[in-house]
Amino acid sequence: MMYSSRRKPVLYFKEDRRFLSWKCSILKLFGLCLVLVLVPLLWLQLSCSGDMNRATVEDSHLPHQPCSLDREALVADSPSWGPHKMALLIPFRERFEELLVFVPYMHAFLNKKKIRHKIFVINQVDHFRFNRASLINVGFEESGNDTDYIAMHDVDLLPLNEALDYGFPDQGPFHIASPELHPLYHYKTYVGGILLLTKRHYQMCNGMSNRFWGWGREDDEFYRRLRKAGLELFRPVGITTGYKTFRHIHDPAWRKRDQKRIASQKQEQFKVDAEGGLTNLRYKVESRQDLTISGAPCTIVSVKLECDQNQTPWCLLN
Repeated sequence: MMYSSRRKPVLYFKEDRRFLSWKCSILKLFGLCLVLVLVPLLWLQLSCSGDMNRATVEDSHLPHQPCSLDREALVADSPSWGPHKMALLIPFRERFEELLVFVPYMHAFLNKKKIRHKIFVINQVDHFRFNRASLINVGFEESGNDTDYIAMHDVDLLPLNEALDYGFPDQGPFHIASPELHPLYHYKTYVGGILLLTKRHYQMCNGMSNRFWGWGREDDEFYRRLRKAGLELFRPVGITTGYKTFRHIHDPAWRKRDQKRIASQKQEQFKVDAEGGLTNLRYKVESRQDLTISGAPCTIVSVKLECDQNQTPWCLLN
Protein backbone atom coordinates (compact mmCIF):
# COMPACT_ATOMS: atom_id res chain seq x y z
CA MET A 1 0.00 0.00 0.00
CA MET A 2 1.30 3.44 -0.93
CA TYR A 3 1.10 6.50 1.39
CA SER A 4 1.39 10.16 0.52
CA SER A 5 4.75 11.66 1.37
CA ARG A 6 2.92 14.83 2.44
CA ARG A 7 1.58 13.20 5.51
CA LYS A 8 3.30 14.08 8.75
CA PRO A 9 4.91 10.95 10.09
CA VAL A 10 3.90 9.73 13.51
CA LEU A 11 6.84 9.47 15.84
CA TYR A 12 7.12 6.65 18.27
CA PHE A 13 9.35 6.59 21.34
CA LYS A 14 10.78 3.67 23.11
CA GLU A 15 9.31 3.13 26.50
CA ASP A 16 11.52 4.48 29.33
CA ARG A 17 10.59 2.53 32.40
CA ARG A 18 12.87 4.58 34.65
CA PHE A 19 10.71 7.69 34.81
CA LEU A 20 8.59 9.22 32.06
CA SER A 21 6.74 6.23 30.70
CA TRP A 22 3.10 6.28 29.78
CA LYS A 23 2.58 4.31 32.94
CA CYS A 24 3.91 7.26 35.00
CA SER A 25 1.67 7.77 37.99
CA ILE A 26 0.02 11.00 39.10
CA LEU A 27 2.17 10.85 42.21
CA LYS A 28 5.36 10.96 40.15
CA LEU A 29 4.11 13.92 38.14
CA PHE A 30 3.21 15.76 41.33
CA GLY A 31 6.65 15.01 42.75
CA LEU A 32 8.34 16.35 39.64
CA CYS A 33 6.34 19.59 39.78
CA LEU A 34 7.13 19.97 43.45
CA VAL A 35 10.85 19.57 42.80
CA LEU A 36 10.77 22.08 39.94
CA VAL A 37 9.11 24.66 42.19
CA LEU A 38 11.03 24.08 45.42
CA VAL A 39 14.55 23.82 44.01
CA PRO A 40 14.64 27.42 42.63
CA LEU A 41 13.08 28.77 45.82
CA LEU A 42 15.58 26.89 47.97
CA TRP A 43 18.45 28.18 45.85
CA LEU A 44 17.20 31.76 46.14
CA GLN A 45 16.92 31.44 49.91
CA LEU A 46 20.41 29.98 50.23
CA SER A 47 21.90 32.61 47.93
CA CYS A 48 20.64 35.32 50.32
CA SER A 49 22.10 33.55 53.33
CA GLY A 50 25.26 34.93 54.83
CA ASP A 51 26.60 31.46 55.52
CA MET A 52 25.99 30.33 51.96
CA ASN A 53 27.70 33.44 50.60
CA ARG A 54 30.72 32.91 52.81
CA ALA A 55 30.95 29.28 51.74
CA THR A 56 30.67 30.26 48.08
CA VAL A 57 33.41 32.88 48.41
CA GLU A 58 35.71 30.48 50.24
CA ASP A 59 35.15 27.63 47.79
CA SER A 60 35.11 29.44 44.47
CA HIS A 61 36.71 32.82 45.33
CA LEU A 62 33.88 34.61 43.50
CA PRO A 63 32.80 38.11 44.67
CA HIS A 64 29.79 38.29 46.99
CA GLN A 65 26.55 39.08 45.17
CA PRO A 66 24.29 40.99 47.63
CA CYS A 67 20.57 40.32 47.93
CA SER A 68 18.18 42.95 46.60
CA LEU A 69 17.43 44.25 50.11
CA ASP A 70 21.09 45.08 50.65
CA ARG A 71 21.89 46.60 47.27
CA GLU A 72 20.35 50.02 47.96
CA ALA A 73 22.34 50.44 51.18
CA LEU A 74 25.58 49.45 49.43
CA VAL A 75 24.94 51.86 46.57
CA ALA A 76 24.31 54.69 49.05
CA ASP A 77 27.73 54.00 50.59
CA SER A 78 29.42 54.92 47.32
CA PRO A 79 31.76 57.95 47.56
CA SER A 80 29.87 59.53 44.66
CA TRP A 81 27.04 60.27 47.09
CA GLY A 82 29.21 62.70 49.06
CA PRO A 83 29.95 62.89 52.81
CA HIS A 84 26.77 64.60 54.04
CA LYS A 85 23.51 63.06 55.21
CA MET A 86 20.15 64.78 55.49
CA ALA A 87 17.45 64.29 58.10
CA LEU A 88 14.15 64.79 56.29
CA LEU A 89 11.75 66.02 59.00
CA ILE A 90 8.00 65.69 58.41
CA PRO A 91 5.74 67.29 61.06
CA PHE A 92 2.70 65.05 61.01
CA ARG A 93 -0.75 64.35 62.38
CA GLU A 94 -3.37 62.03 60.83
CA ARG A 95 -2.49 62.78 57.21
CA PHE A 96 -1.94 59.17 56.22
CA GLU A 97 -3.10 59.52 52.61
CA GLU A 98 -0.40 62.11 51.93
CA LEU A 99 2.22 60.13 53.87
CA LEU A 100 1.68 56.97 51.81
CA VAL A 101 2.43 59.01 48.69
CA PHE A 102 5.18 61.22 50.13
CA VAL A 103 7.61 58.71 51.68
CA PRO A 104 8.19 56.43 48.65
CA TYR A 105 8.17 59.40 46.27
CA MET A 106 10.79 61.37 48.22
CA HIS A 107 12.94 58.31 48.87
CA ALA A 108 13.12 57.60 45.14
CA PHE A 109 13.62 61.31 44.28
CA LEU A 110 16.54 61.72 46.72
CA ASN A 111 18.13 58.42 45.72
CA LYS A 112 18.11 59.48 42.09
CA LYS A 113 19.93 62.67 43.11
CA LYS A 114 22.36 60.65 45.29
CA ILE A 115 21.36 62.42 48.50
CA ARG A 116 22.05 60.39 51.64
CA HIS A 117 18.99 60.73 53.83
CA LYS A 118 16.84 59.43 56.68
CA ILE A 119 13.12 60.18 56.72
CA PHE A 120 11.64 61.07 60.12
CA VAL A 121 7.88 61.35 60.53
CA ILE A 122 7.30 63.33 63.74
CA ASN A 123 3.80 62.25 64.72
CA GLN A 124 1.92 64.40 67.28
CA VAL A 125 -0.29 62.14 69.43
CA ASP A 126 -1.30 64.45 72.31
CA HIS A 127 -4.63 66.27 72.72
CA PHE A 128 -3.25 69.75 71.99
CA ARG A 129 -3.62 71.68 68.75
CA PHE A 130 -1.13 70.89 65.98
CA ASN A 131 2.25 72.55 66.49
CA ARG A 132 4.39 72.27 63.37
CA ALA A 133 7.32 74.26 64.76
CA SER A 134 7.63 72.19 67.94
CA LEU A 135 7.50 68.97 65.92
CA ILE A 136 10.38 70.19 63.75
CA ASN A 137 12.30 70.97 66.95
CA VAL A 138 11.61 67.43 68.15
CA GLY A 139 12.77 66.04 64.81
CA PHE A 140 16.00 67.98 65.10
CA GLU A 141 16.64 66.55 68.58
CA GLU A 142 15.73 62.99 67.56
CA SER A 143 17.53 62.89 64.20
CA GLY A 144 20.75 61.41 65.59
CA ASN A 145 24.43 62.16 65.15
CA ASP A 146 24.75 60.48 61.75
CA THR A 147 22.97 63.36 59.98
CA ASP A 148 24.50 66.82 59.59
CA TYR A 149 21.68 68.83 57.99
CA ILE A 150 17.90 68.91 58.06
CA ALA A 151 15.07 69.48 55.62
CA MET A 152 11.93 71.01 57.12
CA HIS A 153 9.48 69.45 54.67
CA ASP A 154 5.68 69.63 54.36
CA VAL A 155 4.11 66.23 53.74
CA ASP A 156 1.81 67.60 51.03
CA LEU A 157 4.50 69.14 48.80
CA LEU A 158 6.24 66.97 46.18
CA PRO A 159 9.12 68.29 44.03
CA LEU A 160 8.56 67.67 40.32
CA ASN A 161 11.71 69.25 38.89
CA GLU A 162 14.84 67.11 39.25
CA ALA A 163 17.01 70.22 38.98
CA LEU A 164 16.02 71.23 42.53
CA ASP A 165 19.02 71.10 44.84
CA TYR A 166 18.66 69.08 48.07
CA GLY A 167 22.39 69.06 48.77
CA PHE A 168 24.25 70.25 51.86
CA PRO A 169 23.49 73.98 52.45
CA ASP A 170 26.94 74.99 53.62
CA GLN A 171 26.66 78.64 52.59
CA GLY A 172 23.41 79.24 54.49
CA PRO A 173 19.75 78.16 54.76
CA PHE A 174 18.40 77.10 51.37
CA HIS A 175 14.70 77.67 50.71
CA ILE A 176 13.72 75.16 48.03
CA ALA A 177 10.00 76.07 47.93
CA SER A 178 10.70 79.73 47.16
CA PRO A 179 7.88 82.24 46.56
CA GLU A 180 8.61 82.15 42.81
CA LEU A 181 8.03 78.38 42.73
CA HIS A 182 5.54 77.46 45.45
CA PRO A 183 2.06 76.88 44.00
CA LEU A 184 0.28 78.82 46.79
CA TYR A 185 2.50 81.25 48.75
CA HIS A 186 4.27 84.03 46.89
CA TYR A 187 5.27 86.74 49.39
CA LYS A 188 8.98 87.48 49.54
CA THR A 189 9.56 86.66 53.25
CA TYR A 190 7.99 83.20 52.93
CA VAL A 191 10.35 80.40 54.11
CA GLY A 192 7.87 77.53 54.56
CA GLY A 193 7.22 74.37 52.58
CA ILE A 194 10.77 73.07 52.17
CA LEU A 195 13.77 74.64 53.92
CA LEU A 196 17.27 73.15 54.30
CA LEU A 197 19.63 74.11 57.13
CA THR A 198 22.81 72.70 58.56
CA LYS A 199 22.40 71.60 62.15
CA ARG A 200 24.79 74.32 63.26
CA HIS A 201 22.68 77.01 61.57
CA TYR A 202 19.50 75.63 63.16
CA GLN A 203 21.13 75.81 66.59
CA MET A 204 22.21 79.39 65.90
CA CYS A 205 18.50 80.22 65.54
CA ASN A 206 17.63 78.27 68.70
CA GLY A 207 15.27 76.27 66.48
CA MET A 208 11.71 77.43 65.98
CA SER A 209 9.31 79.02 68.44
CA ASN A 210 7.06 76.63 70.39
CA ARG A 211 4.29 79.24 70.80
CA PHE A 212 2.49 78.56 67.52
CA TRP A 213 -0.41 76.19 68.19
CA GLY A 214 -2.74 75.80 65.24
CA TRP A 215 -1.92 76.45 61.61
CA GLY A 216 0.35 79.19 60.25
CA ARG A 217 2.67 82.07 61.22
CA GLU A 218 5.53 79.94 62.61
CA ASP A 219 7.47 80.29 59.33
CA ASP A 220 7.18 84.08 59.39
CA GLU A 221 8.61 84.16 62.88
CA PHE A 222 11.43 81.84 61.82
CA TYR A 223 12.34 84.21 58.97
CA ARG A 224 13.03 86.87 61.60
CA ARG A 225 15.17 84.38 63.55
CA LEU A 226 17.29 83.76 60.46
CA ARG A 227 17.92 87.49 60.09
CA LYS A 228 18.69 87.89 63.80
CA ALA A 229 21.24 85.06 63.59
CA GLY A 230 22.93 86.86 60.66
CA LEU A 231 22.27 83.99 58.25
CA GLU A 232 21.92 84.68 54.55
CA LEU A 233 18.97 82.97 52.89
CA PHE A 234 19.50 81.27 49.51
CA ARG A 235 16.92 80.16 46.95
CA PRO A 236 16.98 78.19 43.67
CA VAL A 237 18.12 79.85 40.46
CA GLY A 238 17.64 78.69 36.91
CA ILE A 239 14.41 76.80 37.60
CA THR A 240 12.05 77.47 34.70
CA THR A 241 9.00 75.44 35.77
CA GLY A 242 7.51 78.26 37.89
CA TYR A 243 4.42 77.35 39.92
CA LYS A 244 4.45 73.89 38.35
CA THR A 245 7.73 73.02 40.09
CA PHE A 246 5.84 71.24 42.89
CA ARG A 247 2.74 69.13 43.24
CA HIS A 248 0.55 70.16 46.17
CA ILE A 249 -1.50 67.15 47.31
CA HIS A 250 -3.47 68.75 50.13
CA ASP A 251 -7.22 68.93 49.52
CA PRO A 252 -8.77 71.67 51.71
CA ALA A 253 -12.27 70.57 50.73
CA TRP A 254 -12.10 67.47 52.91
CA ARG A 255 -9.22 68.32 55.30
CA LYS A 256 -9.77 71.66 57.03
CA ARG A 257 -6.83 73.51 58.54
CA ASP A 258 -6.94 74.65 62.15
CA GLN A 259 -6.73 78.40 61.50
CA LYS A 260 -8.71 79.59 64.51
CA ARG A 261 -7.17 82.49 66.48
CA ILE A 262 -8.41 82.76 70.05
CA ALA A 263 -8.02 85.38 72.78
CA SER A 264 -4.51 86.84 73.07
CA GLN A 265 -3.20 84.58 70.32
CA LYS A 266 -4.25 87.24 67.79
CA GLN A 267 -1.81 89.72 69.30
CA GLU A 268 0.97 87.25 70.15
CA GLN A 269 1.22 85.61 66.73
CA PHE A 270 3.11 88.54 65.18
CA LYS A 271 5.65 88.90 68.00
CA VAL A 272 9.18 87.49 67.95
CA ASP A 273 9.74 84.79 70.57
CA ALA A 274 13.11 86.03 71.83
CA GLU A 275 13.75 83.20 74.31
CA GLY A 276 11.76 80.17 73.20
CA GLY A 277 12.89 77.41 70.87
CA LEU A 278 15.13 74.41 71.42
CA THR A 279 15.95 75.71 74.90
CA ASN A 280 12.38 75.46 76.23
CA LEU A 281 11.12 72.51 74.16
CA ARG A 282 9.22 69.99 76.27
CA TYR A 283 8.04 66.66 74.90
CA LYS A 284 7.85 62.92 75.54
CA VAL A 285 8.56 60.21 72.98
CA GLU A 286 5.72 57.68 73.13
CA SER A 287 7.19 55.31 70.54
CA ARG A 288 9.82 55.07 67.83
CA GLN A 289 9.30 52.64 64.97
CA ASP A 290 11.33 51.89 61.85
CA LEU A 291 9.19 50.73 58.94
CA THR A 292 8.92 50.79 55.17
CA ILE A 293 6.20 52.28 52.99
CA SER A 294 6.16 50.72 49.52
CA GLY A 295 9.79 49.72 50.06
CA ALA A 296 10.92 53.14 51.32
CA PRO A 297 12.37 53.17 54.86
CA CYS A 298 11.31 55.77 57.41
CA THR A 299 11.21 56.29 61.16
CA ILE A 300 7.94 57.17 62.89
CA VAL A 301 8.54 59.11 66.11
CA SER A 302 5.26 59.50 68.03
CA VAL A 303 5.47 62.30 70.58
CA LYS A 304 3.38 64.12 73.13
CA LEU A 305 4.14 67.83 73.34
CA GLU A 306 3.80 69.77 76.57
CA CYS A 307 1.99 73.08 76.84
CA ASP A 308 2.32 75.73 79.54
CA GLN A 309 -1.25 77.04 79.46
CA ASN A 310 -0.22 80.11 81.46
CA GLN A 311 2.05 81.12 78.58
CA THR A 312 0.05 79.85 75.59
CA PRO A 313 -3.54 79.11 76.61
CA TRP A 314 -4.45 78.78 72.93
CA CYS A 315 -2.84 75.32 72.76
CA LEU A 316 -6.35 74.09 73.57
CA LEU A 317 -9.52 75.07 71.75
CA ASN A 318 -12.33 76.02 74.14
